[in-house]
Amino acid sequence: MIRDDIKAATIDAMKAKNSARLGALRLIAAALKNKDIELRTGTAPADDDVTVADVLTKMAKQRRESIEMYVSGNRPELADAERAELGVIESFLPQRMSAGEAEAVVRDLVAELGASGPKDMGRVMAALKERFAGQIDMSSASAMVKAALA
Repeated sequence: MIRDDIKAATIDAMKAKNSARLGALRLIAAALKNKDIELRTGTAPADDDVTVADVLTKMAKQRRESIEMYVSGNRPELADAERAELGVIESFLPQRMSAGEAEAVVRDLVAELGASGPKDMGRVMAALKERFAGQIDMSSASAMVKAALA
């Protein structure tokens, strides 16, 4: 489980006195705790790794946006700190699919679900997110699904 890997990495960072990595791991733990609290009011997720992958994906996206802003604002030291955090976050995410692999997965999933038109897009996207959370960029996958259903 990803949560166990994060806890083990936190302990290792403490032992190694790696404060930068430890800080990033604590940010991840805090984000996961916030998500757990948020989900207590709703229904529990079927798969915890999907929830963790969603949180990590969101955190990675935030870091990428921050890096862009810091670079354009001529703040390289802040951009470097964000890159370091992004590296820690991405180390817990599943390997990303290439564009070709993602297109093949989308085509196979559309065929498997028997999706035939734009009205089935939500169903295909939900299945994609459930099966490949963190492995595929959902914004580009959306365009791929739309093209496959057109």
